[in-house]
Amino acid sequence: MAFYEVYSHPALIRYKTSVCTKATLFLVVVLCLTYIPPLLVAYRSQGFWIKRSTYEEQPVVRFQYQTLLVAATSTRGEYVAWSTFPQLNNMLGANLRIPAVTVREEDQNQDGKLDLLVFQLQLPLKPNEQVYTDVHRGDAESGIHAALLFCPGAKLFISGDLRLQQRTPLPHRGLYNIIM
Repeated sequence: MAFYEVYSHPALIRYKTSVCTKATLFLVVVLCLTYIPPLLVAYRSQGFWIKRSTYEEQPVVRFQYQTLLVAATSTRGEYVAWSTFPQLNNMLGANLRIPAVTVREEDQNQDGKLDLLVFQLQLPLKPNEQVYTDVHRGDAESGIHAALLFCPGAKLFISGDLRLQQRTPLPHRGLYNIIM
């Protein structure tokens, strides 16, 4: 059995509203939150992937005024000594020799940071004494130590570089924040 359409009337319903509604405001906020925060994160973090990053820092070269000198004056174990620590100097007694110490810090490349440390120590000796071995001389804070001279001599000259032994990351003022 077939059915025939006899009459049809389309229903046309129109709803009208203004553009400024809560739904439009919600749509604009959602679109802004979808696109703007990721762009801000990408801009502030210098990109999503670090392709190349370097960080350089020049150490501060300063004499800490903490030094110890022990010099063997014979092969039989006799020595003279001096330090910047008054308590140790009091314990040395007759083995104490007060040297003339000169320290000069230089900025060779004129960048405002000290590059070179010149340390001179002149040890007065009795006429019958000779220095056979500089057993231990150094800046206690930076770890500069010397143990040279196996025969008697009048002068000891040491030229060297400071070596950094890093225990913790260096504090910095760079882009990336490292929490220790």
